[in-house]
Amino acid sequence: MTSAGTHATQDGGGGARTLTAAAVASAVWGRVIGDADAVVAAVAPLDRAGPRDLSFLASARYASLLANARAGVVLVAPDLAETEGAQVKARVVVEKPHEALLTLIPRLYQPPTRAPGIDPTARLGRGVTLGDGVTVGAHAVIEDAAAIGDGSWIESHVVVGSGVTIGRDCRLHPHVALYPGARLGDRVQIHSGARIASDGFGYVFREGAHQKIPHVGRTIIESDVEIGANTTIDRGSIDDTVIGAGTKIDNLVHIGHNVRIGKLCLIMAQVGIAGSTHVGDGVILAGQVGLSGHIEIGKGARLAAQAGVFGDVPAGETWSGYPARPHRESLRSHAALFKLAGMIRGLEKLLARSEG
Repeated sequence: MTSAGTHATQDGGGGARTLTAAAVASAVWGRVIGDADAVVAAVAPLDRAGPRDLSFLASARYASLLANARAGVVLVAPDLAETEGAQVKARVVVEKPHEALLTLIPRLYQPPTRAPGIDPTARLGRGVTLGDGVTVGAHAVIEDAAAIGDGSWIESHVVVGSGVTIGRDCRLHPHVALYPGARLGDRVQIHSGARIASDGFGYVFREGAHQKIPHVGRTIIESDVEIGANTTIDRGSIDDTVIGAGTKIDNLVHIGHNVRIGKLCLIMAQVGIAGSTHVGDGVILAGQVGLSGHIEIGKGARLAAQAGVFGDVPAGETWSGYPARPHRESLRSHAALFKLAGMIRGLEKLLARSEG
């Protein structure tokens, strides 16, 4: 049976939300194959989804999982619509299942609720400015002359340093620390344990000791940036550290002083960026990439996981390896290295024969 519709329900179990297959199809402009009245209340991967779960199949690589899947509704790409999977109640055929999930997850999961206001255990310094609808959680500390924009949410145990400015509709999760010198745009989200505008690593060896260079620059986080848990971003020494609008930074990333990162970049787990490096718009840095200081990564460049970069990377290119080089060149280099052991064994046999 093939159908589509708009029926959605909300059960009485503590506000949990449910959707029928027909409602799923309507929301994502898809087509139902199977039971249009099948109901889902959560999202789960194919290998463990149950009869009330929504799942998805976007790649032929995982098509075998559908054979034993028990999901209530599965989003499937058109070329996989006829994949075997008799236990699935309904399929919703949609061009881009991953993107469809972005639409559906907020309809199944209620966002966290909060009440604007200041918890009585929070501490506010002199001259603090709070916009309309701000929430300040338990034991948060907002120091002198800080300013927080309309609708922002400061959760428990957050520390906002003196003179820090935070834009509209930002969210700081528990235990975030913003040192003095931090500037946040609108809709910035920072996850637990992140440290923004701490001093960079700068010393001069003088009179027999490593003497610290005072850091007086700022850390500017532009609008729509998300920063992962336990990430650290240093303030500038005398310049500014800047994170461009729309950039997304994963957990456990370190960004050094005076670094400038462009707009709409993706920076993944355990990346380290040394001081004064410039990263262009739209760059992708995969997990554990390391960038040395004072280099430039061109617009739209992509660096594969664990790449170690010691020089400039041209715009639009894909580099990998250690030391990093253009990806095809890196692959050829690794292939040659893997052949080396066999070549050495062959040489050793020739030497043994000649000596015999």
